[in-house]
Amino acid sequence: MVSEVKAFVKKRYSEIAETEGCCCGSSCSIDAINQTKNIGYTEEELESIPKSAVLGLGCGNPTAIVGLKEGETVLDLGSGAGIDAFLAAKKVGKNGKVIGVDLTEPMIMKAKEAAKKNGYNNVDFRLGDIENLPVDDASVDVVISNCVVNLTEDKEKAFREAYRVLKKGGRMLISDIVTDGNIPDDIRKSYLAWAGCIAGALEKNEYLESIRKAGFRTVEIASENQYSEPGIDKRIVGKIISVKVKAVK
Repeated sequence: MVSEVKAFVKKRYSEIAETEGCCCGSSCSIDAINQTKNIGYTEEELESIPKSAVLGLGCGNPTAIVGLKEGETVLDLGSGAGIDAFLAAKKVGKNGKVIGVDLTEPMIMKAKEAAKKNGYNNVDFRLGDIENLPVDDASVDVVISNCVVNLTEDKEKAFREAYRVLKKGGRMLISDIVTDGNIPDDIRKSYLAWAGCIAGALEKNEYLESIRKAGFRTVEIASENQYSEPGIDKRIVGKIISVKVKAVK
């Protein structure tokens, strides 16, 4: 049975895919291209992929620092309209493969349409839950994700699934939102704040520990910075952090 939180998140991101909006009501006035540049994507990267994949979502650019190699198989957790999957596909080349998994049918349809229209033959978008991945054991070299694990209710389960599908020695690079300090209960209980990547965010050390509990080693923060957006609740200013976390199986 799907929880109320998951149902709301799925509905919200389906609406985003259908309207080409953004995840949080407070930032929807910001142009998607500029918003995407603000979180670490270059003009060159954005011009190299389908425009329909750029929705102004995310909190980082995981493909920028994961060091993808020709021929690797990459899994993108919560692939959305395909921005990171398409960037990864260019880096792994025709001998590589990218699998994108997303919970929302409209996002998958949008990504598949862009892949077909633009000749991305090495990308496979699959409908699924990152807490129960439709991916074989030990079948991928790299797992990436961009501001999606915070949307799940069971982070450790999502990381266990990532661990399961990675080959031995495989690596994971996650861009995500974590917290530093207490978040008011009314925000924690807000479905809109869940969909906005805030309510479900774990405290930073708890987040890292959930990755270790899933079996990963050499878990480390590659970079971090305070996360903010127009209209953010003053009570949580300075408490929301965008991190890039590296880990190895």
